[in-house]
Amino acid sequence: MSTVQLSKSAQRFRQLLLDRGYDYEVLEMPDSTRTADDAARAIGCTVAQIAKSLIFRGQQSDAALLAIMGGANRADVARLAALAGEPIGKADAAFVRTQTGYAIGGVPPTGHSTSVRTFIDVELLEFDEIWAAAGTPRAVFGMPPGELHELTGGQLENIRQE
Repeated sequence: MSTVQLSKSAQRFRQLLLDRGYDYEVLEMPDSTRTADDAARAIGCTVAQIAKSLIFRGQQSDAALLAIMGGANRADVARLAALAGEPIGKADAAFVRTQTGYAIGGVPPTGHSTSVRTFIDVELLEFDEIWAAAGTPRAVFGMPPGELHELTGGQLENIRQE
C-alpha cells in the first residue's frame, strides 16, 4: 500500500485525533478512497471493514445526522428516522460540507464543524480493524472498532437494511 504526503485537510484531522488522545495513523492514498469499494482496494481490506460516513438531513430540524455503516451495507432510512424522531432525507454536497467541514467521500466519523447526532451500525464491531475517511477523498485511518463509539459519541444500533 503506497501513500503520499498528507494534505492540509488530512493533517487537520490527524491533529484533531492527537488532540483527543488517539494516535491513529492517517494515510493519504495516491488513488481515490471516495467509495467503500475504492477504499477497500486501496487499503487491501474487505469492503465490510470500511466504516463509511453517511450524512442525512432532518426534514423538520434541518439538522445533520451521521450513520456510520460497513461499506457493504445500506442504511435503513426508516430505522434512522425513527431513531432521530423525525423524517430524514438525503443531504446534498453543500449541506454536508457546511455541517461537517468535509467533502462527500472524505467525511470522517468525528471532528465535524457542527454537532452531528451519530449512529453506528453494530455490525462494525465484528472486525478486528476498520477503516474510515480522514478528511479527504484520498485519506483514511484504521482503528479498532470498539473505540469508534468512544471516538464519536455515537449510539450503537442495528441501522443497516436487512
